[in-house]
Amino acid sequence: MKGIILIGFMGSGKSTIGKLLAQKTGMEHIDFDDLLVQEIGMSVQEFFDEYGEAAFRREETSLLKRFLDHEQVISTGGGIVLRPENRALLKQMAPVIYLHTEPETFISRIKNDQKNVRPLILSKTPEEIQDVFTPRIPFYEESASLVIATSERTPEEIVQEILEKI
Repeated sequence: MKGIILIGFMGSGKSTIGKLLAQKTGMEHIDFDDLLVQEIGMSVQEFFDEYGEAAFRREETSLLKRFLDHEQVISTGGGIVLRPENRALLKQMAPVIYLHTEPETFISRIKNDQKNVRPLILSKTPEEIQDVFTPRIPFYEESASLVIATSERTPEEIVQEILEKI
């Protein structure tokens, strides 16, 4: 089996689902955000503060190019679809699975996540977070070969559906 790419908004479960998929398929799991932090030598928040979002997106593109012929389960960052170049690259990397999560669900998850600081929504209201998400929906859909609804489902149910459909 060729690798699997997971895309979706922050809090959609990409890391959790990616780890479970890796266990079920015997593939390695790569979390792009974790790998980028390791490679740039600072947190995403520090990188955003020092170099800005555009520089971070360029780093994501560089990483994505390195994994074009992947055989891993890859959990991407929530904003990877923002650059047209990345969407074109993702289309070459099927299966790309969009973990579609309802705003109430991901807002609850990210507000309660003390481990991951998310620079783009750090001090935003739920409405402002949804305003960050909404323009990305068509980009996720354009990039995906499969859309999986995740709200009110267990990670195991989501993984089972992915494995059945790919």
